[in-house]
Amino acid sequence: MIETLYQSLFFPGLVWLLGAAFVGGLVRGFTGFGTAMVFIPVASLFLTPVSAIAALVVMDIFGPAPLLRRAWRAVDRAELGRLVLGGLIGIPLGTLALTALDPVAFRWGVSATSLTLLAVLASGWRYEGRPTARLVLAIGFAAGFLGGLAGLPGPIVILFYLSGRRAIAEIRGVSLLFLFSTDVVLIATFWLRGLIGINDIALGLICAIPLAIGAVLGQTLFRPEQARLFCTVAYGLIAVAAISGLPVFDGAR
Repeated sequence: MIETLYQSLFFPGLVWLLGAAFVGGLVRGFTGFGTAMVFIPVASLFLTPVSAIAALVVMDIFGPAPLLRRAWRAVDRAELGRLVLGGLIGIPLGTLALTALDPVAFRWGVSATSLTLLAVLASGWRYEGRPTARLVLAIGFAAGFLGGLAGLPGPIVILFYLSGRRAIAEIRGVSLLFLFSTDVVLIATFWLRGLIGINDIALGLICAIPLAIGAVLGQTLFRPEQARLFCTVAYGLIAVAAISGLPVFDGAR
């Protein structure tokens, strides 16, 4: 493993992956989500779809660890449990769909999905209904399916929770803990299906370092009274990453 870690230091594009991990951690530390929306479009330039998501979930297990204790105190744990249950059902189905995708189609899909969900989030549209237990379970399932398919379980959950009058700290807490749980399930699913390799694990462990640094910095910068400003910055960073992952820019690199 140590030799593989050493060899990974010379991986082409590692600097880009480290930069994307740091920015993704910064966005996650402030908003509670966004790591995948930043990291996956960039990682897909250098890795296969499966390897990009595998590296993401490995680094995402360790990177946000410093944020989880505070998040646990801010959430409705019963509701979180329903979200996680839905995700547990949706992730294996999304992973099954992932293995049938062409890499170029995957990159188009991830960037388009990131930009579409970002546009919805930034537009101010919100779901105004009352969140029932079944609806929360359905949201968890949809987020889990998209997580297994494209490594993007967060935006659906964020969109749902921004619909109500929840405190920003609670929204961040739910997002952090749900995303952590989906990473655990994704790693288990990838492992059982033989989709995660030693090189993916090595890259994920290396990227976990800048992710953790960015996450702690993002949490330090978080101020509820400045939420609009920082969300605007976060959305801008996500948009840049999503656009940079589009295949049309391959010739310019």
